[in-house]
Amino acid sequence: MGYRETYEAWLDNPYFDEATREELKGIAGDEKEIEERFYMDLEFGTAGLRGVIGAGTNRMNIYTVRKATQGLANYILKVGAQAKGVAIAYDSRRMSPEFADEAALCLAANGIKAYVFESLRPTPELSYAVRRLGCTAGINITASHNPPEYNGYKVYWEDGAQITPPHDTGIMDEVRAVTDYATVKTMSLEDAKAAGLYQVIGADIDDPYIEELKKLVLHQDCIDKVGADMKIVYSPLHGTGNIPVRRVLKELGFPNVYVVPEQELPDGEFPTVSYPNPEAAEAFELGLALGRKVDADLILATDPDADRLGVYVKDSKTGEYHSLTGNMSGCLIGDYVIGQRRELHGLPEDGAFIRSIVSTNMADAIAAHYGIALVEVLTGFKFIGQKILEFENTGKGTYLFGMEESYGCLTGTYARDKDAIVASMALCEAAAYYKTKGMTLWDAMLAMYEKYGYYKDDVTSITLKGIEGLAKIQEIMDTLRADAPKQIGSYQVTAVRDYKKGTITNMADGSERPTGLPSSNVLYYEMTDGAWVCVRPSGTEPKVKFYLGVKGSSMENADEKSAALSKEVLAMINQML
Repeated sequence: MGYRETYEAWLDNPYFDEATREELKGIAGDEKEIEERFYMDLEFGTAGLRGVIGAGTNRMNIYTVRKATQGLANYILKVGAQAKGVAIAYDSRRMSPEFADEAALCLAANGIKAYVFESLRPTPELSYAVRRLGCTAGINITASHNPPEYNGYKVYWEDGAQITPPHDTGIMDEVRAVTDYATVKTMSLEDAKAAGLYQVIGADIDDPYIEELKKLVLHQDCIDKVGADMKIVYSPLHGTGNIPVRRVLKELGFPNVYVVPEQELPDGEFPTVSYPNPEAAEAFELGLALGRKVDADLILATDPDADRLGVYVKDSKTGEYHSLTGNMSGCLIGDYVIGQRRELHGLPEDGAFIRSIVSTNMADAIAAHYGIALVEVLTGFKFIGQKILEFENTGKGTYLFGMEESYGCLTGTYARDKDAIVASMALCEAAAYYKTKGMTLWDAMLAMYEKYGYYKDDVTSITLKGIEGLAKIQEIMDTLRADAPKQIGSYQVTAVRDYKKGTITNMADGSERPTGLPSSNVLYYEMTDGAWVCVRPSGTEPKVKFYLGVKGSSMENADEKSAALSKEVLAMINQML
C-alpha cells in the first residue's frame, strides 16, 4: 500500500479517533505533507521511537505508541518474562503523560503489569526503577533535548540499560510484525487498576534513588567545610531535573542553590530556548545572567530528561565564566572520582574507565595515569551499561567511571544510563574539594591540561531533513566508505576504522584487523600528531555528525589546531553536498 492509500485508510477507518481524522483532513491539499507523514512507519530503532508529534504512521501519536508497545509485549511474552512487569516514566513534553498511559494500558491488556510514575521523572531514575523493582523492561517517554515538536519512546531491559542485542533486534522484529493497528490490545485505566496491572510509583523509588547517589560522595568533609560558602546556579530547562537536583544538593549541604526562575517549571513548549540542549550557548543565557548577579561559583543546566549536564565555571582570576564541553566536564568528574577513590580506598587491579569512541583521548591519558584499563565502546550510553553487565557476569573488570562526549556520564552502577543528577552532585562535590585546596573548578581543569596534555575536541553537524535528507546522509556515508580520504587538512590519515565492516585498515600497508565492536554505520580516521575525525549519522536527529580531536602544546595551540581541522572538515562536507 502506498502512502496515499494509507492516508485514505486512516481517514476512513473508525478505529482512529475523530481528532486524528480531522487533523488529517486539514492536510488534504498538501501532497508533500501527506507523503512525509505516511511514506513509512515511524522507525523503531535500537533506541526505540523518536519523531514529530502528529497524526500518521511516521509520527508520534497514541497509535504508533500502542503499536510499539504491542511489539514489546509480544517479545516479552515470547521470552516468558511477563511476570516481572515494566516500569514507565515520562518527561515534560507534550503528550508525554498520555503516551505513558497508552503504553501502560497496552501492556496491561497483554497481562503485563505496568509500574507508572505519578508525575514526570528523569531518565536515570527510570533506569534505576527497572532494577529496583526487578522489572523485565522499562519505557521512558522522552525526546531528550530535541525541539518541542518531538517526542520519543525509549526501551530498557532488565539490567537498566537501553536495549542491546539480542533484545533490540528481537523487539524491532516484533514491532515490525504488527501491521494492523486494530489488532493492538488496550484496556481502560479502571480495569487495569482493578486487575492489579497498573501501579502508581513515586516516593518509593525517589527516596532510595537519592540515597544511592549520596552513597557515592567521597568527601562529605569538604562539603561540610565549604558547602555553605558556595553559590550554585541551576536550570532544569523546563524539564525533569528540578526536584531531584535541588533535593540531593540540599541534603548534602549546599544550601545556596539558585534556580533560574524562567526555566524552573516543566513546560513542553520550552519557551526560553529554541531547543532545550545544555550543549547550546543559548540555554545558558538566563543562567549566566543570574550567575553574575549572585556571583555563582558554577552554573549548571540539565536537559529535559536530566541525563545530560551542561556547565559553566568561574575563573576567579578574571571573573569570567568558562563553558565546559561534555568531554571537559566528564574528564573533570572522572579524574576527581578515580583520583579520590585511589587516595581514600585504593583502586582495584581490574578497574576500568569506559568511554565512547567519539569521546576525548584525554580519558585515555587519565586511565594510563591511574594504571587502569581504558575501554572503548560504540556511541550510546547503553554500550557502557552493557559493559558494566559484562563485568558483573564475568567477574572480570570493575567499573570506575563512564562517559560520552555528549554531556553524559555515570559515577556508580545503581543505574545503567547517563545521569545528570549524579553528575551535578559530583561536580559540586569536586568544587567543594578543590575550594578547600584554594582552587576553582577552572583551576582544576587547567591543572588537568598541564598534567595530561592539551586535548581539544569538537563536533560539527549538518541537518538534512525529510526523505531527501535521509538519502543524502546515506550517500555521504557511502562516498566516504568507498573512497577514504588519505589526508584531512595538514594531517595524514594513518588508519581507517569502519565499524560497519568491523575492520581497521592500516593506510600504509593495507593490512586489516577487527574493531572488536558491534557493527555500526560509523567511520573513524586515525591521523598523524594524535588527531582524529569520526563521521556518523545521528541516532536521534536528522543529522550527520563529524567529530574531531587534536592535541596541542598549549591551550592556544590546541584551539588553533582544532579550528583549522574543523575548517577542513567543513570543506570536505561541502564538497559532498
